[in-house]
Amino acid sequence: MSLAIFGITNSGLNLVATLFVLMLVVLWLALIVYTYLDARRRISDPFLVACATVASFFPFIGTAVYAIVRPPEFLEDAHERELEIKAAELRVRQLKELTCPNCEYPVEKNFLRCPNCQRRLKDPCPTCGKPVDPRWGLCPYCETALGGGGERARRPQKQERRPTFRERREERAGTRCSERGVKPRTRAKEPQP
Repeated sequence: MSLAIFGITNSGLNLVATLFVLMLVVLWLALIVYTYLDARRRISDPFLVACATVASFFPFIGTAVYAIVRPPEFLEDAHERELEIKAAELRVRQLKELTCPNCEYPVEKNFLRCPNCQRRLKDPCPTCGKPVDPRWGLCPYCETALGGGGERARRPQKQERRPTFRERREERAGTRCSERGVKPRTRAKEPQP
């Protein structure tokens, strides 16, 4: 005599109950495998993948909890999104480089000067005449060494001496007095020892 599940003695109903229990066990094992495979695609940490898989051993509840708290996107999708963002940033940077740094006017790669503000963008190579960046130490077209070896020396700009606070105050006092027609007061300078 076969073993009766749930106390069912009818062999037809006993077969249906046995198949139903077998189906639930197979479904439970399939959910464990699904949880493991899905966790591997969504979570990069192997410890968290193992935790999700162990949680799914609680029949049906573990997989339901995992489905609620799992990351919303696959690792491949997140990686692809990051690559798309980097590519978009590169395109924006290339578009920015194709504008004049002074006036943001669109320029071409081979322009030596900006057509809008006439600012020098690149220097011509002394040998081949093609435009080269002033920071380059070598012409990439004809391999001519450019002066400065990498970073060209910039001309020192004349720096005007800034007036001191006392000089500015005396100047302001002098302009106010001249507007009123009064001679400005000056302090007698003390002799230096």
